[in-house]
Amino acid sequence: MAGINEKTVITCALTGGFDNAHMNPAIPVTPEQIANSALEAERAGAAVAHIHVRDPHTTRASMDPALYREVVQRIRDAGSKLVLNLTTGAGGRYIPGDNEPLSPAAGSTLTTPAIRVQHVDELRTEVCTLDIATMNFGEHVFMNTPAHLREMASRIREVGVKPELEVFDAGHARLAAKMVEDGLIAGRPMFQLCLGIPWGAPATAQTMAYLASLLPAGAVWSGFGISRMQFPMAAQAVILGGHVRVGLEDNLYLERGVLAPSNAALVERAVTIVEALGSKVATPDEAREIFGLGAAG
Repeated sequence: MAGINEKTVITCALTGGFDNAHMNPAIPVTPEQIANSALEAERAGAAVAHIHVRDPHTTRASMDPALYREVVQRIRDAGSKLVLNLTTGAGGRYIPGDNEPLSPAAGSTLTTPAIRVQHVDELRTEVCTLDIATMNFGEHVFMNTPAHLREMASRIREVGVKPELEVFDAGHARLAAKMVEDGLIAGRPMFQLCLGIPWGAPATAQTMAYLASLLPAGAVWSGFGISRMQFPMAAQAVILGGHVRVGLEDNLYLERGVLAPSNAALVERAVTIVEALGSKVATPDEAREIFGLGAAG
């Protein structure tokens, strides 16, 4: 296992896709709020902004390309140097119908690979996620079949965007490694180890170390834990030679019983952890070098 990196990249996951905006008023909802939260996170030390969008009227997750367009444009117009990372996880939820399991129940969002990456095709940010996971995700199924993953990876590669390969369990790491071996992922592979999600891999030091050991040689990785394990897993990622993700998508609290007042506050805590462990926080341009990114689209 690699030692602590000289520079550690902090990613801020700004808002996520769960129906939880009512649980913390700091969760950004509108494109303006999401963009402003990204800029605040950058000033606090984040080099990467991981972006979902929400319907401004319902506060629930959205796949509307116009909302992504506005968020990205606002960040770019502000002169930000942030690495922008768009989710493609939306559109993977399946809930079987009670009487006919082959028919989706209300709340299912499963759609085609083309629709799931349409905003990436248009906006050409430097990074987007590619979730290597079919799993029970809480009470629904998060569905990403190998055929869909291959199509999404090919479309992402064609437009020159770097996929961040999100793995939630050991089998996902194995499938991602096979995709790298098959040439579906260009350049240095970039992974995100996602821990603590029901019912994926638990947020423990042992699990993070094991998943990191399964990654292809030369891969670069970040890791996170959700909820109360956000900061312990941030520390563990640094210790194991990885990079860090924090943000309101994954955790609503700054400490027990204290809601995080902003994404920036969570990033500031991550900066403290990184520096206390002997690393330094990477700038956006340093993150580009570490992750092997080209110019933004």
